[in-house]
Amino acid sequence: MSHWQHTALSLLSRRTLVDDSPNALSVALAGARAAGSVILDLTVSNPTRAGIDYDTRGILDALALPGALVYEPSPFGLSEARAAVARYLSEGAATVDPSRVVLTASTSEAYAFLFKLLADPGDEVLVPRPSYPLLEHLARVEAVRCVPYRLAYDGAWHLDFSSVCAALSPRTRAIAIVQPNNPTGSLLTTSELEALSSLGLPIISDEVFASYPLDDRGASIPGAGAVRGAPLSFALGGLSKLAALPQIKLAWIAVGGDEANVSAALARLELIADTFLSVSTPAQLAAGALLHTRRRAEQSIRSRTRANLEYLRRAVVGSAVSVLDVQAGWYATLRLPRTRTEEAWAVGFLEQDGVYVHPGHFFDFEEEAYVVASLLTPETAFAQGVTRIVRRVSAG
Repeated sequence: MSHWQHTALSLLSRRTLVDDSPNALSVALAGARAAGSVILDLTVSNPTRAGIDYDTRGILDALALPGALVYEPSPFGLSEARAAVARYLSEGAATVDPSRVVLTASTSEAYAFLFKLLADPGDEVLVPRPSYPLLEHLARVEAVRCVPYRLAYDGAWHLDFSSVCAALSPRTRAIAIVQPNNPTGSLLTTSELEALSSLGLPIISDEVFASYPLDDRGASIPGAGAVRGAPLSFALGGLSKLAALPQIKLAWIAVGGDEANVSAALARLELIADTFLSVSTPAQLAAGALLHTRRRAEQSIRSRTRANLEYLRRAVVGSAVSVLDVQAGWYATLRLPRTRTEEAWAVGFLEQDGVYVHPGHFFDFEEEAYVVASLLTPETAFAQGVTRIVRRVSAG
């Protein structure tokens, strides 16, 4: 073989090379499904399959606009859609200027745009641990390296600022925060945000679950708009979680910071966004109406997640299972006895009890043994699944 000839794998980039071999839990799940077993799925994340109460008529009417037949490309999105997003964002403490809003097809794409904007190949972005593994994959395909900083737990979640400082390097280009965190449901405090902003790096604030407080502490969530002193901040949100409409594919970046930095960032973002022009016209034209209809689904989700969390907390009383503190979002973390690994627990729940949960290592928990359950799960299935988990743990 000449040096010009290559195997199929050598023709592909290393950034897309991942270990996709199945783990024990995925093997067990595939086996259970193949056998036709009834599974109580406590990993539910798709609201359109979760029995959420939608304003169906309002949503369908919003999408049936004649203007959807006309293509008017605009790098940052149509002005009326950006204005609608700015109005929603301005419902909080700070007023958002529509000229600082950039529309994307998803928050995943928003991350991709920002990694392109802020980092060159090989540069680094600090990300929280634990957190959703998608960040690692998004960074990898942009040839950017994620470096973790620690969220510590001592009965409540805290930012380990010393781990942030230890993670800094000459190649650090931004700090990503998730408000509230997925899956811990924890929130950074204003003082923790101020500490991060003092480092002089851009802050990427993922706020997709911000409208789902689980108690009074989560009712007012400090996000990127609350970061004082950071040279740039980017607040991410979208209809996927806010309106429980992941299929509509509309998200946004709200840019904050010093005027000169914001202007420079927007100029570069315009080039990136204009290269892709990915946001659909129907989604943009419907944005204002969909943001209005969100309240029905939002209330439905809030009621369910709070009811499920209340049931979970009652169900574990007196057992060897405990629930970690959670303030907002769609998920709860259960701490289990270290008598076996969390993957062994998860496989056992699935094979013996027909209950599917995610082990903590899926979210990069640094210790054993945790599993994560979705509070979005329909109440009856959630209650049955939790009851079986507690019973299994009690049985040893």
